[in-house]
Amino acid sequence: MSLIGNLIWLIFGGFFCAMGYFVVGFGYCLTIIGIPFGIQCFKIGLLTLMPFGSQVRERQQPVGCLSTIFNIIWIFTGGIWIALGHLIFGLLLSITIIGIPFARQHFKLLTLTFAPFGKEVY
Repeated sequence: MSLIGNLIWLIFGGFFCAMGYFVVGFGYCLTIIGIPFGIQCFKIGLLTLMPFGSQVRERQQPVGCLSTIFNIIWIFTGGIWIALGHLIFGLLLSITIIGIPFARQHFKLLTLTFAPFGKEVY
């Protein structure tokens, strides 16, 4: 079932969304300071490619205060707008019964795009 969901997701915009995350991640990685943010963009892009069957969890090992600082920087430099976009798409898709599985994936992406540092994708 997750294979069919992922294929439908890719056809109806998931591929282009993931490519956007990869391009932005590559742009971040061009600078030394932006490398941690670029890695998070790649992580979000991979989840955007295949969201069905994946889970977002908090890391088991302690992540320290640096991830909190990076999450705050992430939120103020555009993470809030990305998360709001996933929230709006999730709410719009949850109006119909057919859109509910896709809305759940947007809500999953919302949790990752709001504060990606200290989280892992399984």
